[in-house]
Order: sequence, then structure tokens, then C-alpha cells
Amino acid sequence: MLVLNNGYVSLIFTRKKKPHRCVWNYFTRLPHLVQTRTVHGVCWIFAKMRLVAVQRTLTGTILKLDIMRIMLLWLIWESTFGIFSRGEITNYKAAAEPECNSIDSNFYSINGDDTLGYSKVNYKRSSMDGWNLTSQKLIDSFPLDSIKQNYVRQVRDCIFSAIQPTPFKSAVTLAAVSKEVVEDLLDLDVSLTKTKEFIQFVSGAKVLPGSISLAHRYGGHQFGVWSGQLGDGRAHLLGAYVNRHGTRWELQLKGSGKTPYSRDGDGRAVLRSSLREFLCSEALNYLEIPTSRAARKLVDFVIEQHFPLINATGSNKYLEFFSQVVTDTSYLIARWMSVGFAHGVCNTDNFSIISITIDYGPFGFMDYYDSNFVPNTSDDEGRYKIGNQANVGRYNLDKLKKALNPLLEPQQQLLAEQILKGYPGLYQAKFLELFKAKLGLSGLDDSDDYLIAFLLKLMEDTRADFTMTFRQLSEIYKQDLEVKNISKEYWALQDLAKHKKFSHWINLYLLRLKSNTIESDDARRIRMQSVNPRYIFRNWMAESAIKKAERNDFSEIHLLQKILRHPFTKQAEAEEAGYSSRPPPWAKDLRVSCSS
Repeated sequence: MLVLNNGYVSLIFTRKKKPHRCVWNYFTRLPHLVQTRTVHGVCWIFAKMRLVAVQRTLTGTILKLDIMRIMLLWLIWESTFGIFSRGEITNYKAAAEPECNSIDSNFYSINGDDTLGYSKVNYKRSSMDGWNLTSQKLIDSFPLDSIKQNYVRQVRDCIFSAIQPTPFKSAVTLAAVSKEVVEDLLDLDVSLTKTKEFIQFVSGAKVLPGSISLAHRYGGHQFGVWSGQLGDGRAHLLGAYVNRHGTRWELQLKGSGKTPYSRDGDGRAVLRSSLREFLCSEALNYLEIPTSRAARKLVDFVIEQHFPLINATGSNKYLEFFSQVVTDTSYLIARWMSVGFAHGVCNTDNFSIISITIDYGPFGFMDYYDSNFVPNTSDDEGRYKIGNQANVGRYNLDKLKKALNPLLEPQQQLLAEQILKGYPGLYQAKFLELFKAKLGLSGLDDSDDYLIAFLLKLMEDTRADFTMTFRQLSEIYKQDLEVKNISKEYWALQDLAKHKKFSHWINLYLLRLKSNTIESDDARRIRMQSVNPRYIFRNWMAESAIKKAERNDFSEIHLLQKILRHPFTKQAEAEEAGYSSRPPPWAKDLRVSCSS
């Protein structure tokens, strides 16, 4: 399956046995937050992207005769992968021109370094001829593995290993595609996705001019324990492309074969996790949640390339950098909480320095509200339960601070500690802001914290559905709430109403709404519906789509992709599919694991 959303393009290949997957991915504003250690010291790993752009999705499925296999192609806007450690830069040179030469000279002109000028022509290539990538910027900036052979090992003194993807031997077929992504981001006419050349490219069978595929070396803390060398065990960075808008993307295949970092893996990815990753990243994007490294040289590179508001020559640049990461991390996790999203595995190597959701594994959206919700069967201790995500965010930031300490003066280290102490306040303020909006509350009121906490307690006691409780509060009229007239269409509110203190909460809520600026009840409902989704990507929906996909029926994937693009708007097809109804009984205990 070929999936691209501001995070992913997924290609799924099938063979006879177990389903595997391949995803083509791109991010828009995200780096990995990972501490990495080598025998030479402690390093930081960054994968950094600038600016949040609209997340898109390119989905496709590639059918293989035996096992369903996949690759993930990450298109990363202005992203950089790498760790800094001791070692010389290996002299690799790509057989291609500079980055911007991938721009068609008939439609664009180059003004200086990376500054592009272009015509107003809405140009789309009808051929991949001249559509080139380059790896040169990363190769020139960071050391490469001096060993060119591809075998699993402990890699030393480098940031990347130059390794080719392993193509599939049998034919592949594309199942679905996002026209917006192909044409708006990649400058390709959507008709090209049906060509042999395109399929060969996204399945790793063809290397474009200028591309030297790279596997990234990194490490991190997993479940609170240092895990040593991790790295891209099934991913290949193909190179960078600058589109007609002057936006630079880095493209990466995932599930594209073994690398020196594969450990015990086979370099591929399974079908079910690929579908979940694609559809969840799609869902979060349209829920407006941004969605998916170290000494001085690397941090300077990251700041210069991706934090333009920080003075790259200033004496406090590393402190400012850390402060921005702290703020963005607190905001991201608050946004997760506002839609009931549990990431599942918030290891440092699965976190983002620039606040984009990445590495969708055993995630889950809550059905009924439970602060102890753990979607991951591998998390026996509940370390990454939904109610602990903010604390884990602070833990990861503390690891980043420790890695940055060698770059900070003693006084700056003390200031960094104070910045980190401000994290809870940042998170709580953003959490309050988001949940006030969900309840349609405007202005300031000291009782808002209590009102929100009171509601969440009622929801937890009655096991009321998290998403639909807020949504139905945004749909029901105040006059019906005043007389406690809750019809059966508001099934989540009916569940909530079983609590003996429901009437008391409703009275407090209605009183608080009266303090809002003067607006009609219709205006309130419209405002609340714009922030409370009617549809989220529930695990039972994913399971249903996966079961069909395993039979080569991708109809529900396409339906979910369509519905999740407009999560705040009532849609007839979604209602018919039961996507806003009470979850089916069989979904009650549905959970996933790290291998899902």
C-alpha cells in the first residue's frame, strides 16, 4: 500500500504468507528526540523539519505474489537526519547536479543558493525524466560509514551508512493514490503513478540520478532504559527534492530491506501496522495535529537550517533552541489529549523535536474515557498510558537537556533547568485552552479547571465515550440540556446522564455558558463542532479495514481516507458505516502491540 500524508506514503506488497507492508512517508514539521551513545561519548540525534504544512496522503497498495511487503517513503520538508560523533566524512559523491538543478529550467529560475524563483505556471511533470534527487547536502555535512558492505553490525564513527534498498523480485501493483500529494508536492502528474517507472521507484527497484540511499544511525531510551544502537533497520533515505514552490523534501523508503541496523529484523514491514500508520497520520492531520539528531556541529546545523528565528551567532542560541523544543513538546501532547490519542510508545527515538507525531505503532484513540488507557499490550507497567504522556514528555526533554549540557555555560545550564521546570505550566495552560474550546467556553473564569475535571470524572465513572460526549455537547441545544431532554441520538450523553451528579454538572455548565460573550446557541454549536470531531480513527475501524485488506479488498481503506479528511463534518457514508455509533461489542478489549 502506498500512503503519503504529510507524513506517509505507503506501498503494500503481497505474497502468499504473512502480510507485510511498505509505506511512503513524508513529514512536515518534525525531528526525532533521541539521545544516542557511542563508545566515544554521548550524541544527539535530530530529524528536523520546519513549518507545519497541510498533511496529505498518497495511498497505494502493491500486490506481491508471496508475502505482503512494504516500503515507507518519507518525504520530509527541510528535514535533516543525523547524529554527530567522532569520525571523518567519507568521500561519497552523487552522480548528479546540485539540489536545485532538479527544478525544470523551463519553468523555474535559480536566484542564488537555495533561493528559487518560479513562473506562475501550475506545472506538473508528465514524465519522470529530469525528476532527480540529491543526497549531496547530507553527505557533505556529516560523516558516513567507511564500511560499504551491508551486514548487521555495530557501526562506528558515522551518522549514515550508504546502503541500497532491496527490491522485490515479483511484480507489484499500485492500489490507490492521493492526487494532491503527487501533483502539489512532488510536481508529478497523477497519471505517472500508473507507470512502471514510478512503481519501480517507490518499490526500491530503481534509483534516480543523484540519489545515494542512506540508512540513519541513532540510538535512544526505550521504556526508560538506554537501548544502545538502534538506527534505520528497514529504511533508506533516497535524497532531497525541491518542488516548484521552493519547498525541499527528503524522500525515504521504509520496509525497503535490511541495513546494518536491522538487528533481528528482515528489513520489511507488516500490512496491518502500515495501514494503521497511514490512516492514523491521515486522521491526526485533519484533526489539525502536526503529524511524523549531536555535538556542536550538528546542533548548529539544525538551528541554522530549521530554526530561523534563533540568532545562529548568538551566545544563547542553544538555550533558545531548548526552550522552543520544550514549548512545542508541551503543546503537541496537549493536542493529543484533546482528541483522546495515546501514542503507545513514547520512547525518545519515537519523539519529535519540532512537535510532529511520528512512529505510529501501538497507538489508540480512547473509546470511553480512562486516564489509565494503554493501547499497547507490550506496555505491561502502563508507562505510556494516556494519562502519563505529559510526564513522559518531560522525561524525554530531560534527556535532551543532558545531551545539550556540554554546549552550555554553567549559568546557561541552570537556566535550562528552569526552562524545563516551566514545562508543566506550559502543558497545563495549553490543555486548559483546548478543553475550554471543546466546551465552548470563552473568556476567563477561575472555575474552568474544576468544570473540566468534573466532566472528565463523570465520563470516567460512567465509561462515557470521550469523542462523542464532547461532540454531542456541541450538537445538542441548550434548551434540551436545561430540561435534561436527551434523545437517543445523543447516546454518549445518555451514558453520562446515568451519573447521579450529572444534573449538577449540567447546571454549572449552563451557568458558565451564560458568561460567554453574547452569541446565539447556533453560533455556539457551530463553534464547538469545529473543534470536536465526529469521527476519529478507532481501533475497531482499523481492524475492519485490515481484515478486508488481507483479502485484497481495500474499499474500507479508501472510505476511511475519505471520511477522515473531514472529521468535523457529518457525512452520510460515515453514518451508514457506523463510524459515529457506539463501538461494536467485539471492539471492547481490542488492543495492539509493538509489532502491530
